[in-house]
Order: sequence, then structure tokens, then C-alpha cells
Amino acid sequence: MAAPVEIRALSRDDLARVGEIRRAERIEVLFEQRGTELIARHGSWDAPNWHVDGEGDHSVDAQQRAVEHYLDMGGTAIGAFSDAHLVGIGVVVPHLRPGIAQLAFLHVSSEVRATGIGIRLCDDLETIARRAGDSEMVVTATPSGNTVRFYLRRGFRPMEHPLPELFALEPEDVHMSKPL
Repeated sequence: MAAPVEIRALSRDDLARVGEIRRAERIEVLFEQRGTELIARHGSWDAPNWHVDGEGDHSVDAQQRAVEHYLDMGGTAIGAFSDAHLVGIGVVVPHLRPGIAQLAFLHVSSEVRATGIGIRLCDDLETIARRAGDSEMVVTATPSGNTVRFYLRRGFRPMEHPLPELFALEPEDVHMSKPL
């Protein structure tokens, strides 16, 4: 029997624990976005765990800095804990634009994916945005098949015109939105 999962707000001190999440994944489909159309490209790619050492884009340090940045923008971070280990993290930034929240960060450890943790985190982030007064949520999703399908099942749809400030940061991602 799996350990129960507790979801709770994260303090700034908790953010150093982002390295506990094991994000490694074998990717067999990548999506390319053309307007609202998604083009599947089949292949075999590896997404490794974040690097423990260094400060590069795929390091634990970079992930912690990203989450801190979102909190500095007024965001809220929540974490999923199992046996006292951080196994999932999500961040929402309300009011990225008037009425629009950004689901800015969502990662679940590979060993607990497809157990409902991502859904619970996403639901809680949507509730936070709704309570803040936002009526829409946007996400820039990593273009892997599993990630894009997760957001599609959650009601997100590709945006014809991504927000320019997010597209400039993540031009290869799939830019999606959903009404709240």
C-alpha cells in the first residue's frame, strides 16, 4: 500500500527541496504547436533528472530560482509529500494579466506519476487562481506527449496566439489555456 500523500503550501525554505523530485522520463512523442494544431513527432528522447551540481538550466539550483521568481511575482507554491519526501510541486501566479493566471510550474516524481498527484496539484492551483479572481489559466507545457496529454485531459487547449511574454521565454513549448 502506498503512503498517503499530503498536499500543503510551501514556504520559501521548502523550495530547496525541489531536488527531491525525480523528473526523469523516456519521451516517445514530442508535439510541435502551429496555432491551435498540435503535430506529433515520434522518436526516442530522454529527459534526465535535474542536475544536482551546477547552475545550468536543468539544474536543481535553476529550478529553485525559477520557483522563487514566481513567488516574487505574487505566486503560490504547493507541494505533495509522501513519507516526508517532496514528490510533486506546483506554482500558480495569479493576475499575470488581468483575469489570467499562469500555471507556472508543475512537476511530479516519475515513480508516482499517474497516481492522481498531478491532478490534485492542478486542481488546487486552479482553485487558488479562481479565488484570486482570475477567470482563465495559461500554461507553457513541455512538448512531451505525456505532459501535453495531461493538460488536454485537464481541459487546456492550445492557444492560437500565445502570450508574447511567455512565448519569448519558451518558444518550443505548447502554449495552452483554459477557462476557470
